[in-house]
Amino acid sequence: MFNIEEELKKLPDKPGVYIMRDKENNIIYVGKAISLKNRVRSYFRKTNKTARILRMVSLIDHFEYIVVDNEAEALILECNLIKRNRPKFNVLLKDDKTYPYIKIDMKSDYPGIFITRRLINDGSKYFGPYANPGAAKEMVDFIKQKYKIHQCRTLKERTRPCLNYHIKRCLAPCMGYVTKEEYKKQIDEIVDLLEGKTDKIIKELEKQMMELSKNMDFEKAAELRDRIQAITRVSEKQKVSNISDKAIDVIGIAKSELQVCIEIFFVRGSKMIGREHYFYQDLKDMEDKEILSGFIKQYYLDNPNIPSKIMIREEVQDKEAIEQWLSTSLGKKVEIKSPKKGEKLRFVEMAENNAKVTLENKEKDKSEILLELKQVMNFDKLPRKIETYDISNISGEYTVAAMCVLQDGVIKKNLSRRFKIKTVFGQDDPKCMEEVITRRLKHSIENPKGGFGELPDAIFADGGITQIRATKKAIEKYNLDIAVFGMVKNEKHQTRALMDENRNELVISQNLMNLITRFQDTVHDTAITYHRKLRDKSITKSELDDIEGIGEVKKKALLKHFGSVQNIKNASLEELMKIKGITLELAKRIKENI
Repeated sequence: MFNIEEELKKLPDKPGVYIMRDKENNIIYVGKAISLKNRVRSYFRKTNKTARILRMVSLIDHFEYIVVDNEAEALILECNLIKRNRPKFNVLLKDDKTYPYIKIDMKSDYPGIFITRRLINDGSKYFGPYANPGAAKEMVDFIKQKYKIHQCRTLKERTRPCLNYHIKRCLAPCMGYVTKEEYKKQIDEIVDLLEGKTDKIIKELEKQMMELSKNMDFEKAAELRDRIQAITRVSEKQKVSNISDKAIDVIGIAKSELQVCIEIFFVRGSKMIGREHYFYQDLKDMEDKEILSGFIKQYYLDNPNIPSKIMIREEVQDKEAIEQWLSTSLGKKVEIKSPKKGEKLRFVEMAENNAKVTLENKEKDKSEILLELKQVMNFDKLPRKIETYDISNISGEYTVAAMCVLQDGVIKKNLSRRFKIKTVFGQDDPKCMEEVITRRLKHSIENPKGGFGELPDAIFADGGITQIRATKKAIEKYNLDIAVFGMVKNEKHQTRALMDENRNELVISQNLMNLITRFQDTVHDTAITYHRKLRDKSITKSELDDIEGIGEVKKKALLKHFGSVQNIKNASLEELMKIKGITLELAKRIKENI
């Protein structure tokens, strides 16, 4: 048995990573330390701790640790373990939206340019992200119009050049009409363009244009003139700042009672080329510097787009170690700065203001829904957690139930649960509902921090007064104060209303009605899917698995070939014997038993 007090005495005074586990051996937190001895012991001392840390410590059953040579190694290991295990008490990176990047496959002899939403460490250069997908497409279209790069997704040898070559949109590398060096000159210029180095490009193009004019090659000089004008227009559209650094990421943070929003601005060569935002739940009692430290470590792990400078409001934890790690990854110095005045501070404030607006916009619809639910249900507080249940069966067979959760106005599919009915035989949905809700409530009463979490503020029964009464009967067994409402459907099986226990239909907005409809449809689909799975499994098992000589391999081969048990029934002995391992004797046994 793991004795925490004894194990704390064994901790080394060395850098490393510690891993906290619960009694089910799940990893609930990963952290790094300069001194494992001091850091891990601090969790179990009687000092002031945030509510989040107190919850975590209460769940720790045992811990382990890995000793490393220095803090930088500890940081990298910590990042990788968090990414792989996603512990519930770490700051976990979860993108609200995947933004497009412009990708140049630099490892290719003749690089192409594409739009992608995946960042991979594959040697390619990535530019972005572009908050507006149309802006990324506009930039790629501009490049394809002004530069003669290949536009095929994959470069293959051809017997003749494509149309783009004939209309002077491609140099036909597939035909060997251009050398790698000549083609690379274009790519270098495009990279400068995407990095915001337009002054350098324009200066070089103007020089080339003057030389062509002197040589009386006016047609090519005109092409360069048009390209200069186009690049100038693109440059003016992007410029937002006087910051002169080559590559800066500006990070702002905003908090509410429900969640945290982090906004990143991407500035390259004094031009803002895009932004991203991320949301985190239940971090309101963490300090900003702790949240930002966790975010930065996760965001730049395996990210090929590391800037030379990161700007934030205040210094983060592990600043020096993170700078060292990022500098090693980039191959040149990376700084984390907290500007106190001037243009750079203005940019941090802009990122924070945008994070606040993004958070407010995201929460507006949710807060309106929660406030309306509070009003129509006559609650004293916001109904943060609502559950609904549905029963599924065919003539009382393979009866199952599903539970879905509405958390803070959002349907959380990851919190859904499925049940097999154990005590009810035949078709009696109210009795099934009573059994399931009794079992569910018992889970939270006996283990409040278990898989079902806290008890709900309300339960929406999938149906009318009969289901409401069955639900209340289960609740009354534990003397709990949980409100119950019915989600009533019309004759077309569409959600019609929300009903209270006195059969009063509540007046609700169309937005709330749409959410309740989705809630009801989600639990119904979950129940139906589970019912079908058990039914199909039962059919397959009862008619194939009980036949002597039919193991898992032969069963899969039969089902793969014939498609269903019914088709196996209809097959002849000769057809069955075509399956590998099915002898005449085994084929006869199959025919006799199904």
